[in-house]
Amino acid sequence: MTLDVEHATPAEAVISKPRSVSHRSRLTRSVRRYWQLYLLLLVPIVWFIVFRYVPMANAIIAFKNYNPIDGVWGSPWVGFDNFERLFRNPVFPRLVANTFILAAYTLVASLPLPIILALALNEVRLRFFKRTVQLVTYAPYFISTVVIVSMTILLLSPRVGLLGRTFSFFGAGQVDLLADADFFRHIYVATDLWTTTGYSAVIYLAALASVDVSLYEAAKIDGASRLQKIRHVDLPALMPTATIILILGVGNIMAIGFEKAFLLQNALNLSTSEIIPTYVYKTGILNANFSLGATIGLFNAVISLVLLLVVNAVSKRVTGSGLW
Repeated sequence: MTLDVEHATPAEAVISKPRSVSHRSRLTRSVRRYWQLYLLLLVPIVWFIVFRYVPMANAIIAFKNYNPIDGVWGSPWVGFDNFERLFRNPVFPRLVANTFILAAYTLVASLPLPIILALALNEVRLRFFKRTVQLVTYAPYFISTVVIVSMTILLLSPRVGLLGRTFSFFGAGQVDLLADADFFRHIYVATDLWTTTGYSAVIYLAALASVDVSLYEAAKIDGASRLQKIRHVDLPALMPTATIILILGVGNIMAIGFEKAFLLQNALNLSTSEIIPTYVYKTGILNANFSLGATIGLFNAVISLVLLLVVNAVSKRVTGSGLW
């Protein structure tokens, strides 16, 4: 049934007004009242538009035979030829497998440790000890990736490294773990855990700080032990935060960091250390094959978007919480 607004009564005309009008008026009043906050919000919005969304237009070179002389829009159109070359490349399946395994390994290993650290720190009553542990675990997050890799290489050096000296002391000889492809993923994940666990624990500590104190009092009255309190009060309070972090982690599972993998990479561990970001750098930048590099990057972005949508939908269905 369609209501004729022109011949309707005043009451019917008011009812028939679109909801967008009321939303628009509320937004206008909000902007007038809190214009300072909206002005601050404008800066990151402009940053995202300029540095995130505008460059997306250049992804069209994945469908072109790009050359710098003709430019992005003047280069000849080749359609899906670059994608066919990519999928027919015998190296491509190994790249995808290495990237997915390394990213999934990092995600699975890095999810429980910050939660355990946050729960443990939440139970500590000595303020000095708690702050000291937080400082020691949080500080590595600010160390440069180059410094982290340099420390790792020196530590694992078979001749001058602490671990290499230890192997030699016990008669195991000079063992070069970085030269063994089987150890690359373990080394990568171990360094990642060392640098990010303390930072991630702060997020969970903030979630624990918002737990209603009455829940702890009720658990104490009911005679709950410390472990029971953690299980029935703390963990349910952390689940929404952990779910969001898991969704974001899965969404970035194919966009694993380039710097550390490239710096830890050598000719002997290339079978497991060669991932999509390092291959894009070598193909697109060093070999100046910009179209193929953009093709790999676009493929990577599409896979990440699909994973993000799927995991968010599953999370909404199972836990009731998600990104949107």
